[in-house]
Amino acid sequence: MTLQRRFSHILLSPQDLPGSHADLEVVGSFNPAAIRVNQEVVLLIRVAERPSEKRQGMMGLPRWDPIIGLIIDWIPLEDLEFVDARVVRSKTDGLIRLTSLSHLRVAYCGDGTTVRTISDITFRPESHLEEFGVEDPRITQLNDRFYFTYVAVSRHGPATALASTLDFRTFERHGIIFCPENKDVVLFPEMISGQYAALHRPVCGSPFTQPEMWLASSPDLLHWGQHQHLAIPHQDWQSGRIGAGPPPIRVPGGFLSLYHGNRSSKRSGEVGEYAAGALLLDANDPSRVLTSTTEPFLRPELEFEQSGFVANVVFPTGTVIDGEQLLVYYGAADTVTAVAAFDLGEFIAAASHSQ
Repeated sequence: MTLQRRFSHILLSPQDLPGSHADLEVVGSFNPAAIRVNQEVVLLIRVAERPSEKRQGMMGLPRWDPIIGLIIDWIPLEDLEFVDARVVRSKTDGLIRLTSLSHLRVAYCGDGTTVRTISDITFRPESHLEEFGVEDPRITQLNDRFYFTYVAVSRHGPATALASTLDFRTFERHGIIFCPENKDVVLFPEMISGQYAALHRPVCGSPFTQPEMWLASSPDLLHWGQHQHLAIPHQDWQSGRIGAGPPPIRVPGGFLSLYHGNRSSKRSGEVGEYAAGALLLDANDPSRVLTSTTEPFLRPELEFEQSGFVANVVFPTGTVIDGEQLLVYYGAADTVTAVAAFDLGEFIAAASHSQ
C-alpha cells in the first residue's frame, strides 16, 4: 500500500503532564483512544509513570494496591534480568514485572490536530486485576454510551476489560471480558446479525502458528463466544505479533480495520519495529478478510517515531474522519501521542485493492 501522509506531528509529550503522585514521573503519554464528541475530538491517553527516586544498586517497580494505593517494590539489580525497556524478569522465580505503571487521562483536541485542554480527569487502576496498570484504550460509541476496552495488567497477566462513560467525567467498569493473555480488543461500531462483534488477540504460549487475530460475538458486550480466526496473510513485517489498532470503520464495501504488526528483533533488549497495516472485512461476515495490505501504510520514519522509550514504534489506536481525510492517532516510540492525516478516499481505495 502506497499512501502519503498529509501531515504527522506530536500532540502530547511526557513533559506536558505532571506525575500523578509525588513519587512518580511520567515517561510516556501515548497509545490514545479517540472519538468525536459534540464536534470535538476527545482522547483517552495512556500515561506511563515510573518511580522518580533512584537508589544505588536497586530498581523501583511500581504497583497499585486497592487498599494502600501506590506501592514501590525496591529490588536489587543483581536479582533482575532486563528483558527490554518495559519489562524485567526476576532471577529467583522467572516472573516478569513492568518497569512503569499506567493510567488513562482525558484530553480535548478541538478539531483533532492540536491539544486544547488536558483534563484532570483520570481513569486509574482500581482492583487487584489492575495492580500493574491500565493500558491502551480503544473507544467505540454504541447508542448513547462510549464504550472503551483497555488492558488490565496484573500478576495474572494482561487481560482485557470493558468500561463506559456518558460524559468522560465519570466511568462505569464492566469487568474483564477476555481473560489473560488477550489484548488489542476493539468493538465494532454496529451490531452484526443481532450481535455485538469484537476483534481480539489471544496469545498462544505454544508456537503452533504465526501471530493471529480473532473475531468474537456477544449478545450483551459482556459474554463473548463464537470465536473465529481471521485469515491474514503472513508478512515479514508482522512476523513477531499482530493486533487490532483502532475500532473498525464502516466504509463502502465493508469494515476498514487498521492493525499493528511487529517484526521481532533478534538482538537482546530490542523489541523490534512496529508498523501499521489495514484490512477490509466483509460487512455481513467480518471473519472474512476481503483484502489486506502487503506493506505497512505507516511505519517509523520520523525522529520521534524512531527514538524514545521503545525505539521504532508506531502503534495506531484511534481514528477520526475529518471531512475528506482520516486522522490516525498513534503512540510513537512508546513515548508520545501523535496524529497523522491521510486522504480518506485514497486510503479506502488502497485498502480495497490490496492483495
